Amino acid sequence: MGKGKLKRRLHETEAMAKSGMLRVSAQKLNLVARIIRGKPVAKAVDELAFSKKRIAGDVRKCLMSAVANAENNHELDVDILVVAEAYVGKRLVMRRGRPRARGRFGPIRKPVSQLTIVVREQAEMY
Repeated sequence: MGKGKLKRRLHETEAMAKSGMLRVSAQKLNLVARIIRGKPVAKAVDELAFSKKRIAGDVRKCLMSAVANAENNHELDVDILVVAEAYVGKRLVMRRGRPRARGRFGPIRKPVSQLTIVVREQAEMY
């Protein structure tokens, strides 16, 4: 006797992907996530490919993972996928430091964030 099967958290027309340990602050990552929210997947991939932000490549990788999950695991049509949600969460903060003048210590915080992207099949494109 084991555990029962977990109930699916998303709707049947949705797929999700997470990136766990992205070495960027949540505020900077949210700027890139705002670019792709609500857009068709093809347009979102193009926007990320030409973005000047350093973290855009990792966001693009997570988006492509969500598209692959939709296609392979849930048999969704890739051509009509839309980025339904893209939200950011804080993870740990590595605390480092730098010696300063007169025996003082300057703290340096190195934040880590996580990204969750949900793609949804949408019948009509805009």
